[in-house]
Order: sequence, then C-alpha cells, then structure tokens
Amino acid sequence: MANTPPKRYQEVKDQFPEIIEAYEKLGKATHEGPLPPKYVHLIKLSASATMRSEGAVHSHARRAMEHGASKEEVRHAVILLTNTIGFPNMMAALSWVDDILN
Repeated sequence: MANTPPKRYQEVKDQFPEIIEAYEKLGKATHEGPLPPKYVHLIKLSASATMRSEGAVHSHARRAMEHGASKEEVRHAVILLTNTIGFPNMMAALSWVDDILN
C-alpha cells in the first residue's frame, strides 16, 4: 500500500508549507493517547464515512490496515454506521473501503 499523500495535498503543501506543517503537527498531537493506532484509524474511518469524505475513507482504511486491522474489521467499522448514517450512505462508504481492500 502506498504511503504517499494525494497529488493535490502535495500541491497545497508546496504552496502553503506553514499551514500544512501546523495541520500535520495537530494531527500528530491528537494521535497521542491510550488508543492503539489501529483503533485511531478505524474511528477516523467511521467519522470520514459519516462526513461522506471519500478521500479520508480511503486514507483511514489504508492506515488502519497498515496498523494491523483486518479487512473484516475495516468493513465492520463502516457497516456499524448503517443505522446512524443510513443504508445508502453506508453503501457508498463501503464501496470506498472496497476501493482500498480489493
């Protein structure tokens, strides 16, 4: 699995390095805590699905897998949302997860 940021992210980083540096520092700071990285990314995957953010779903599915999540755990993190975000939204998020898992 590639660990390179999307092209657009890199373009913005090149254009506004101080903003992206602050953003990345905030991200690292929020990851500090008692939850293992696998669970951090499964939680962020669920939040991303709730926001209908395809790119973030891709990113956190990939990162959860890099930190030891199984395909079944990644899919379950999305399926759990069915009653919360609705069946059509869950199906969309599941298709984005499958972009990464398949």
